[in-house]
Amino acid sequence: MKRTVKEIEQLLATIDDANHPLLQEMALDERKSVQKLVARWHKQKEAMEKERYQWEQMLEYERRIYGQGISYIAGVDEVGRGPLAGPVVAAAVILPKDFYLPGLNDSKKLSEAKREQLFEHIQANAVAIGIGIVSAREIDELNIYQATKKAMVQAIQSLVCKPEYLLIDAMELPLDIPQRSIIKGDATSVSIAASSVVAKVTRDRMMKELGAKYPQYGFEKHMGYGTEQHLQAIRTYGVIEEHRRSFGPVKEALFGRYEHK
Repeated sequence: MKRTVKEIEQLLATIDDANHPLLQEMALDERKSVQKLVARWHKQKEAMEKERYQWEQMLEYERRIYGQGISYIAGVDEVGRGPLAGPVVAAAVILPKDFYLPGLNDSKKLSEAKREQLFEHIQANAVAIGIGIVSAREIDELNIYQATKKAMVQAIQSLVCKPEYLLIDAMELPLDIPQRSIIKGDATSVSIAASSVVAKVTRDRMMKELGAKYPQYGFEKHMGYGTEQHLQAIRTYGVIEEHRRSFGPVKEALFGRYEHK
């Protein structure tokens, strides 16, 4: 007696090996619905193998450091250097050695829904997470480069356990901790990718709150970046405290413009 399509679908969900005899049996089933299920299984298997391969590639830096007897590696990244408004936010994340999160990548390459999903998983499983936030006013006082470094140092110092090694996205920090700066580290190191996601989700949530407070600026849509909508809002409503006065378009708006209190 042939298995029903529903039974086959349930069985396929339990199979992980492409050489499994049941899978080979189903491949001979002439029903189109069964062939579609088998094809979908192979496609999902291929996607999982691709994600595993990418993960192994992104784990290379961590693997070498673990090999030196180090356990606590903090990935460090920031978000918000370019916007005209809002803070720059950095995150430091220490992941467990056996951590695995398929799909983790540079936060800029992910959808908002995917970032939120990964963020929740990182929050639930990380050894430690630290956040650093530097306001628009401090950015104006320090300059964005120094403000970014300050946010990163804050994030590291707020970790509940001290990292033994730092993997940092394109930055060197004045800390007495062994470290490595990696260009495009958020796409080549799992620790930095995790910190990239945490920093991005944290800042986006802050900008959405700012959007609710100042609905005329649309911060929840552009996150403070210099979109035409944002520039028009600055021209219409003026500059608020959360704007970076040292940034060109904001500085220009301040000349002869009403400043919103």
